[in-house]
Amino acid sequence: MLSRRNAMRAMTMSALTMSAFAVPSLAPEIAHALTGDDPWARADRVAARVRGPKFPRRRFDIRRFGAVGDGVTDCTAAIRSAIRACHEAGGGHVDVPEGRFATGAVHLLSNVDLHVAAGARLLFSTDPKAYLPLVLTRFEGVELYNYSPLIYAYGQRNIAVTGQGVLDGQADNDHWWPWKGSDSYGWEPGEPRQAEARAALFAQAEQGVPVERRAYGEGGYLRPSFVQPYRCRDVLIEGVTIVNSPMWEIHPTLSENVLVQNVTVETHGPNNDGCNPESSRMVVIRGCTFDTGDDCIAIKSGRNADGRRVNVPSEYILVEGCTFRDGHGGMTIGSEMSGGVREVFIRDCAMSSPDLDIALRFKTNSVRGGFIEGFHARNLEIGQVGGSVIDVDFSYEEGPGHGFNPEVGGIDVRDVTVRTARRALNLRGYADAPIREVRLTDVDFGTTAEPSVVQHVESLVLENVLANGVPLVVP
Repeated sequence: MLSRRNAMRAMTMSALTMSAFAVPSLAPEIAHALTGDDPWARADRVAARVRGPKFPRRRFDIRRFGAVGDGVTDCTAAIRSAIRACHEAGGGHVDVPEGRFATGAVHLLSNVDLHVAAGARLLFSTDPKAYLPLVLTRFEGVELYNYSPLIYAYGQRNIAVTGQGVLDGQADNDHWWPWKGSDSYGWEPGEPRQAEARAALFAQAEQGVPVERRAYGEGGYLRPSFVQPYRCRDVLIEGVTIVNSPMWEIHPTLSENVLVQNVTVETHGPNNDGCNPESSRMVVIRGCTFDTGDDCIAIKSGRNADGRRVNVPSEYILVEGCTFRDGHGGMTIGSEMSGGVREVFIRDCAMSSPDLDIALRFKTNSVRGGFIEGFHARNLEIGQVGGSVIDVDFSYEEGPGHGFNPEVGGIDVRDVTVRTARRALNLRGYADAPIREVRLTDVDFGTTAEPSVVQHVESLVLENVLANGVPLVVP
């Protein structure tokens, strides 16, 4: 699925890097600071510690390195030269000024802030060759070597993408999206699609094929994420607007101390999730607006056997002050959560759209497995939801009977108001693996059209919970 030269390069890179960036344990002083009985005190401590990196005042205008903002000239080499010069000087800001700058893959280096100014638009190439050579990445929770994400960093520290400009992936029904294989996104029978490579990748992962042999790229049609720091520390993504993405938008993977702040994501293609922290910890998502073609925020930790192999959870993640519009789910965990998820906090957020299917969504099955320990939500204003307000679904896709039952518990939701939804609750566990410890306090589900569904749930506690103006009654 790729040239021999790129395959060899991928395998060489793997041998050099797979052991170089092992995920360390939380520093003892940080772990100690995050203990205590009050979850919102723990959330405050996460917020206090995830502050974003600082950069020297050096500035590197990409025009000095040959970039031309005419929307046509290929500025890839100029941007890379500016990033390299900034990094070698000890760090600073690489400035993308007002204009339209065409580019291929952008790879960040330590101590570099890619600053996209107001009036600037980075136009990412729709030629897949612009995202070669292959890099180590994840596709739907499985490690592989594939096309580079549009903005990528591997094993770097103190990196940022900031500014008031626009990151435009230029994906549409003629570019990237048809690879999904859906006629609603421009695919026609006989055209390339991802289905075959996706199935082959997942089979390789289940068979334990080494990652360096999972090399795809050309001929595979597996779409890249937009912004992906991979095994990075101290990451800031702030202020920018992201549009027209090939696939997932902001995808911190195996990373720590990540701040995503005041970002607008507006893209409605297939699998266009807004922000997907995966096997990452100490993540704050603040003041962002999500209007997406898939889940607005989806916390993940690897898929199936590959997620269990890597075995790194997502943990200590705070979402606050965000706005959620269109999306399959607003605040979501899963479905790729085989490494587990713990200590997630969401507060002071607003959600509403007739095209927002679910407000708080938890999706897994007995192939994914994994665990959720500690989900805390408060002060949410939810207008219109097309489906359920809270949905915990163990029957997503493959469903039960595959040997890896999920463990989900410690869900606490309080101080929530809803205007209208199809139903308040859709909670469906397994008889041999029930959902445990769900507590709702001071929740008004507003007007609901259908009764709640509650199956195989232990310890569901409702305190001052209303629907249609009366206390919620569950079966």
